[in-house]
Amino acid sequence: MSTIVTTAGVTVSAPWEDLVTSALLGTDRRPLRGDDGTVTGPAALLDTAAVHTVRRRAALRPATGAAPPAPAPADPRPPLPAAARRRLAQLLADRSAPSGGGRRGSAPDLTELIPQWLAAAGAHGYRAPAELLPALLDAARARTDLRPGVLAFAGPRGLWLAGLNPEWRFALRASSRGAQRPATADPEAVRRLWDEGLFAERVALLGAVREQDPGAARSLLATTWPTERAEDRLMFLDSLRSGLSAADEAFLEESLADRSRNVRSTAAELLSALPGSALARRMAARATTCVNPDRTGGAVSVAVEAPHECDAAMQRDGVVPVPPSGRGERSWWLGQLVESAPLGVWRERFGGRTAHELVSLPVADGWAGELHAAWCRAAVRQRDPDWARALLGAPSSPLASGPGTASLAERSKLLATLPPPERALWVAGFIAAHGLSEAFQLLGVCSVPWDGPLGRSVVDALDIARDAGSYPWSFSGVMGLAERCLNPAEADRLAVLTTTPDEPEGASPGAGGYWSEAFQRLVSTLRLRAAMDAELAQDGTG
Repeated sequence: MSTIVTTAGVTVSAPWEDLVTSALLGTDRRPLRGDDGTVTGPAALLDTAAVHTVRRRAALRPATGAAPPAPAPADPRPPLPAAARRRLAQLLADRSAPSGGGRRGSAPDLTELIPQWLAAAGAHGYRAPAELLPALLDAARARTDLRPGVLAFAGPRGLWLAGLNPEWRFALRASSRGAQRPATADPEAVRRLWDEGLFAERVALLGAVREQDPGAARSLLATTWPTERAEDRLMFLDSLRSGLSAADEAFLEESLADRSRNVRSTAAELLSALPGSALARRMAARATTCVNPDRTGGAVSVAVEAPHECDAAMQRDGVVPVPPSGRGERSWWLGQLVESAPLGVWRERFGGRTAHELVSLPVADGWAGELHAAWCRAAVRQRDPDWARALLGAPSSPLASGPGTASLAERSKLLATLPPPERALWVAGFIAAHGLSEAFQLLGVCSVPWDGPLGRSVVDALDIARDAGSYPWSFSGVMGLAERCLNPAEADRLAVLTTTPDEPEGASPGAGGYWSEAFQRLVSTLRLRAAMDAELAQDGTG
């Protein structure tokens, strides 16, 4: 109840609810009466409401304001040159532009250049412009392939900003590839971050410590290993791939008894990559009971007797007992034993023969494919270039009759064990012999930019396909790779191919026009990449 003396001198006592009712219905329909029974007018009603409002507000306790966020951390990296900053804004704006049916045309696809731009900016060591951080994080949220590059470029300020927006929380869970490498000079700070940090920060920390002192990283991991979640143990264990050595064997051997099957499998894989480990020796002993030289008839061949069971000891050493659908049990077990055995054991077992000689030996009873595939996996796991060369064979060899594997996926993994120049030469020879349609996976493991023999072989193969009059759509994957990977200096040599060729007899109708458009796009993209590189190389921000 309120007691208020209005400007007319009338005393009014009325609850707030009555004032609201009179105001809504009007004083004519719901009059407000003073204490002496006098009917008050609208002015008295407003006076009463005003005083009542002040009293109501005066009775409220002020709310406690929200604490402002901590300031963004400093990023000591140099700023982007102005031209590069404008280019990045253009690339990010094009990412959100609507795409129509003719999006590709002859114009470069700017969205496909974002990863390359991020890599180049990272190589120069620039920091991301603060005003573009939201757009960068939005791009990374939409495309997982951008996340490592975006988070590395965004740096500590990007992670700070991501913590303020739930839509960007992926950045806090991302792997260390996209996180700023933490400082490791202060042991107390390292331990505090390891005990209290977010998962991504802990992964990044473990990787940074591992780079400087593998033993210290292993000791740090051991302090909390029993209490970590299974999926986290798997990620932490995977970090031991960097700098893997015999010193890691004891820790990995203990992990073979882990309660998580994935952790046990990863530990076994890492141990098998150490040819001198106890697990590698155990696998060698098993594998050599299955694969042996056969000298029947004078000539040496390879005899194979696959295992008849997968016992508990094999399973503890990482052999998965149940094969995938469509695979036989015995061949499945054999492959796992051979891929985990040190490759050097076969040289000893077969009288000192080299890898080239071993993969050329005939294999009895149709086991060649299984044996060679297992040797391929072993060569990749043990990073053995001699075995990789032997299993790859000559690039001109027919696809189905090479000395090792006919699988392009396996060949791409084998190529990755070779030095980049040798890898590029092999793929260039493969393209010259087999064309581009079979080379897509192989090109993906070649270092960029493609130049020298590899760049020439790709351009020549595209020119041959153009002259043949086939549709360029069947080469769209390779054309897309070429736009991103060819040396920009190839643009001038490709310019002559932008004209519409005469259609040969039997060519697909209209193919010449499509090829002309495709080469125009390729040339435009290469020239744009050259401009991007020049912008990033500028000094200063002007």
